[in-house]
Amino acid sequence: MAIRRLGMSKEEKIAKTIGNSLSDFTIDLEAVGYYLSKQPYLIYSRSMEVLESAEFQKESVEYNRMGYYSDRLF
Repeated sequence: MAIRRLGMSKEEKIAKTIGNSLSDFTIDLEAVGYYLSKQPYLIYSRSMEVLESAEFQKESVEYNRMGYYSDRLF
């Protein structure tokens, strides 16, 4: 029986591409924001949704690490 390896999902590939692009410190992020604002509003809205989701996931990991999300009342 052959083991089948699944590759990265489309979402993972996009996240990696965005991360690699933003890790280039020679890029002027204000200029990127300017050109992003010139895109249709849907693009801006979707990019904000991605950033808010990333912030939520980051906070969830931190809260879980510190034990804030325990099931105990007291």
